Amino acid sequence: MGPLSGKRIIEIAGIGPGPFCAMLLSDLGAEVIRVDRASTVADELPDFPSLDLLNRGRRSIGINLKDPEGVETVLKLIESSDALIEGFRPGVAERLGIGPEDCLTRNPKLIYGRMTGWGQYGSYSSMAGHDINYIALSGVLGMIGRKDEKPVPPVNLIGDFGGGGMILALGVCAALVEVASSGKGQVIDAAMTDGSALLATMVHSFKAMGIWGDRGTNLLDTGAPFYDVFECSDGKFISIGSIEPQFYSELLRITGLDQQENPKQMDRQSWDEMKSKIASAIKSKSREEWENLMEGTDVCFAPVLTIDEAYDHPHNLERNTFIEVAGVKQPAPAPRFSRTPASITSPPPHPGEHTEEILLDSGFTISEISSLREQNVIR
Repeated sequence: MGPLSGKRIIEIAGIGPGPFCAMLLSDLGAEVIRVDRASTVADELPDFPSLDLLNRGRRSIGINLKDPEGVETVLKLIESSDALIEGFRPGVAERLGIGPEDCLTRNPKLIYGRMTGWGQYGSYSSMAGHDINYIALSGVLGMIGRKDEKPVPPVNLIGDFGGGGMILALGVCAALVEVASSGKGQVIDAAMTDGSALLATMVHSFKAMGIWGDRGTNLLDTGAPFYDVFECSDGKFISIGSIEPQFYSELLRITGLDQQENPKQMDRQSWDEMKSKIASAIKSKSREEWENLMEGTDVCFAPVLTIDEAYDHPHNLERNTFIEVAGVKQPAPAPRFSRTPASITSPPPHPGEHTEEILLDSGFTISEISSLREQNVIR
């Protein structure tokens, strides 16, 4: 039913941003086949689903990519596919025999998506790294944190998932639109350094305008007294984002701070003083009390919830922001479509769970499958 229904995508198993990209494409209706290493396939598959939610909604085939017959098996799958995504270091796919040239020779319309941290070229391209390193190099990590304190890694959301998997998924979708008119496939070089830099475009605008300074002193990085997280009397927290003047006035009214006695909202010299006053006022009540006072107003407020609290919040329940699949709570697909809704078609597979099923669907005969199994090409 999803907007990508009818598209078939091969995912060469990896970690983090690659599986996230494949998950998004699957949620949107694409048939995604995950190629797992044969060595990761258990002798006996468990009778319960995997808990690796990034792998939801697709089938898995176990193939030995170090065997020429394993490579040939992947290339045969590619012949009837619309896209492939991989997350190897530059040059690894080529050495295995499933690089862009090999694959596009077999299927000239193929979209070949490459997910790396540093990109396919550049002085860092051959180095190992993780999210924290990629967003450090793009300048994003240096933006995040409080004044006079060290930068704070925002989990691995900006590099791996926002600037990595999400950008690659966008690239694949865009290339699928383009190939419909050109009839020609292409290669997508998605680098987390590039993607995380792109996510920070507005901050670069602020810098060009001369209104972005050192970390923790700016409008959106906890420098402003009206855009921050504040502790309540019960040790819990609330978020305030009262940027517009009318919303700021509402914040002062509800917290009981006299607007006439306080400096103007954008008087940066007074921000520290104002933050102290707002923090003191908010510390006087519990989070629940502030919820009762601020919900339904234009303060720009929300309680800071734990994962378990987010599952049970009325707004999230009303929108089914989180759903349960095979007994496991998880984020529902997004965004929402009026005619072609996204959905989770199945829980995450175990490596190799659908090997024979996928090969049969792809035109392999029983005897061919038996031969591949006997040669330890598949598992």
